[in-house]
Amino acid sequence: MKKLLNCAVAFMVTVLLTACGSEQYDVVIIGGGVSGTTAGVRSARLGAKTLIVEQGPWLGGMLTSAGVSATDGNYRLRGGMWGELRDSLEAHYGGAQALKTGWVSNLLFEPSVGARIFRNMAEREEALTVKYNTEATTIERTDSGWKITLAGDSGKEVVECKVIIDGTELGDVAASLGVAYDKGMESRHDTGEDIAPEQANGIIQDLTMVMMLKDYGRDMTIERPSDYDSTLFACACDNPICHTPKEANRLWSKQMMMSYGRLPNDKIMINWPIEGNDYYVDMIELSAEEREEAVKKAKQHTLNFLYFIQHELGLNTLSLADDEFPTDDLMPLMPYHRESRRIDGEVRFKLNHIVSPYDYTLYRTAIGVGDYPVDQHHTRYTGWEALPNLYFHSVPSYGVPMGVLLPKGVDGLIVAEKSISVSNIVNGSTRLQPVVMQIGEAAGIIAALAVKQGIEPREVAVRDVQREVLAGNGYLLPFLDLPSTDPHFGAIQRVGVTGIIEGVGMTVGWENQSWFRAEESISLDELSRGLNRYDSNIPHIADGRNVTVGDIVNYGSVSSAMWAEWGLENFDPQRDATRKECAVAIDNIINPFAKGVNINGEYK
Repeated sequence: MKKLLNCAVAFMVTVLLTACGSEQYDVVIIGGGVSGTTAGVRSARLGAKTLIVEQGPWLGGMLTSAGVSATDGNYRLRGGMWGELRDSLEAHYGGAQALKTGWVSNLLFEPSVGARIFRNMAEREEALTVKYNTEATTIERTDSGWKITLAGDSGKEVVECKVIIDGTELGDVAASLGVAYDKGMESRHDTGEDIAPEQANGIIQDLTMVMMLKDYGRDMTIERPSDYDSTLFACACDNPICHTPKEANRLWSKQMMMSYGRLPNDKIMINWPIEGNDYYVDMIELSAEEREEAVKKAKQHTLNFLYFIQHELGLNTLSLADDEFPTDDLMPLMPYHRESRRIDGEVRFKLNHIVSPYDYTLYRTAIGVGDYPVDQHHTRYTGWEALPNLYFHSVPSYGVPMGVLLPKGVDGLIVAEKSISVSNIVNGSTRLQPVVMQIGEAAGIIAALAVKQGIEPREVAVRDVQREVLAGNGYLLPFLDLPSTDPHFGAIQRVGVTGIIEGVGMTVGWENQSWFRAEESISLDELSRGLNRYDSNIPHIADGRNVTVGDIVNYGSVSSAMWAEWGLENFDPQRDATRKECAVAIDNIINPFAKGVNINGEYK
C-alpha cells in the first residue's frame, strides 16, 4: 500500500510539475547568440512575452562566448541595438578612441564586458526572460503554436509559444522542423554570381577556436602538445622558419600579427586567419557527441598555435588569460562559426542584388544594412587553392531583405543568426556581427507583430517592420549622408527604400559605401521617373533641368510655414532644391509608406 501511495504521489507531482511548467510565452528564441539576444530585446520592447533559451552562461554568441570581440564593418552606420552596444562599450571604456586598440577593427572590447552589457540589456526588459544553461530537447507543433521541452539547471520543463525564432549557430531548430536548406558553395550557374565556383560543392568556411592572451611577465610556455607540427603555422607571420607561405601577399610581421586583435586592458585576441588558428571541420550535420569531439580538436589546434607563438616566436610570457572566460580550460565557450545552414526562404539574397540593387526590387524590403566586403576563410581546407579567392571582394553596401528570415513551408518560425536565406557568396558579408545583430532585431520585430496581429510571420507587412526598425533608430538602407540621430533621417530612409530617389554605391579603399547624395540637386527627369515607378498615375517628365523649390511648392501646395514646419530652411522658390529637401517634401506630401510592398518588393 505504501509503495502504491508513493507511486501515486510521484505521478501527481509529475503531472502538476508538467502543468505548472507549461508557461505560456508569445515568442521563444532558441539560442542567445548575437541575433538571439537582439531578437529577444526587440520582441519584448514591443510588448511580446518573450523567452530566450541559451545553452551557455552568456548571451552574445560570437561577440562574447566565441571571443570574436573585434567587430567588422558598419562603423559609420550607428543605428539600432548595434548603436546601443557601441554606446555601452564607450561608456564602459571611456570613449570611442579607447576601443581602437587593435588594427583589425575600430571597435574592440573584452568578451566578458560584452557579456555583461548584453545581460544588462536583457534584464532591463520586463517582458523578457532568459534561461541560461538550458537546451530545447523537443519541439512539437500544437493547434495554437509550439510546445517546447527544456532541460536546464533546474530540471525539465515545458513551455508553449506562438512563434519560435531559430537563433542557433548552425540553424539546428529550422532543420529539425523540416525546413529545406543549402550548405556549401553554389555554382555560378545556379546563382548567376560571376565569382562563384564553376561547380557546386559542400565546402563551408573554416571555423576558429579563438584564444585570449595576456602577458604574465614570466615564462608561461605550455607543455609541448603531443601532436605539435610547427609547419602548420610556420608562415603565420614573417619569421625565420617560414619558407613557403600560402599567401605571400599577406606575410606580415610578428608585431602586426600580435597587434591585430589587441583589446583594452592589454589583452590579445588571437583570431588569426593566416596559417593561424582557423580550422576546417563541417559540424553542421554532426551529432552532439561528434560536435563535442570536433570542438576538442579545434581547441587542440589553437593550443598548438599558442605553443608556436610561445616557443617559435619567443613570446613565452603570453598565455591564456585567466580572467576572461568562465571555463576550466580558459578557452571560449564555443567556436566561432562563420557559416551555417542557409535556409530555403521566401526570397534568396544573392550577390547581384547587392551589386545592382535597382535592377531588382528586394531593396524595397530592407530591414537592416551591411557594408563589409565578401570575406571567406578557406585556407585550412585541403584543396583550398582550387576555390575562388574571396578575400575582401568589394561590393556596395546594401540593405538586407526581410524575406531571408522567413522559411518556406513552416509556419510560426523565423530564422536568424547566419542561417538566413542568402547565397554562399553573400554569407561572406552578412555573417558579420553588426549585420547579424540587425537580423536579430528584425526577427524580434516580425515575431512580436505576428503575435500582436494574430497572423503568421510571413504575413506581417514589410512596411510595418520597417516602421519599427526606424522607430528604433535603425537603418533600412546604408546611406552615409545622415546619421540616425538626424531629424531628416527617417524621410531619407523611407524615400530611399521606396526607390523614389535612388542612392549610389561605391568602394573607397577597403570600405563599401552608399550615399543618398543629400545635398546635391536632382533633375526633374530623375525625380519624376522615380515617382512614376512608385505611382504610375504620376507622369514622368523627361526634362533635364533641376528641380526647384518652386516645383515642390507647385506640386504639393507647399507654403513657407509648411517648409519651416518640416525643418527645412531657405524657402526660395527660385533656387534648386536638394535631394534631401525633395525627400522630406515627398515624405510629407505623399507618405510613401502608405503604399505597401510584398515580400519580393513588388508594389501592392
